[in-house]
Amino acid sequence: MGWDGDHAHEFVIGQQRFGTPTPTDQSLSQLRGTVAKVSDKGVRLSSVLRFVGSKAVYTYDFGDNWEHAIRFEKALPREPRKLYPVCTGGELHAPPDACGGIPGYYNLVDAIRDPKHERHEEMLDWVGEEFDPDAFSVDEVNARLGYLQGRWNSPQWA
Repeated sequence: MGWDGDHAHEFVIGQQRFGTPTPTDQSLSQLRGTVAKVSDKGVRLSSVLRFVGSKAVYTYDFGDNWEHAIRFEKALPREPRKLYPVCTGGELHAPPDACGGIPGYYNLVDAIRDPKHERHEEMLDWVGEEFDPDAFSVDEVNARLGYLQGRWNSPQWA
C-alpha cells in the first residue's frame, strides 16, 4: 500500500491472530477467552495459508481500520531468476497513510478534485500535487517492493 508501517496491524487466520503482541493484547485475550496474538516476525503467509481457498484478514492502523481480505487462489511455480514478491496488477492509487480510513479518504479525494473546496489547498499540500487517486503503476509498486526482494529471495526463504 505504500504506507509507512508506523501503525499497529494484525493478520487473523482462522482463530489465530498474528502481529506485534502487547501486554494489552494478552490481557484482553485472557479476559475474552480468545487465542492470544503471536508475533508475525518470520511468519510467511505460505506457512499459514497452506490450502487453496484459505483466507486471512489483514487490518492496518486500528484507528483508520483498513481491512484487507486475503485469499489463497492458486499456487504458481516459482520462476527461476525472478525476484519476489512481485505485483502483477492492480487498480487505483492506495490511500495515504493516516488519512482517516474510508471516510477520510473520500473527503480527501473530494477536496483535491474540487478547487473550490475549503480544504483543497491544504489537502494538496499534504498529499502533493502529483497525487492522482485514479492512478496505478505496477512498476511503482514493484519498485517499493524492491527492499523485500533481497531478503525474500535469500536461500532461507526460497
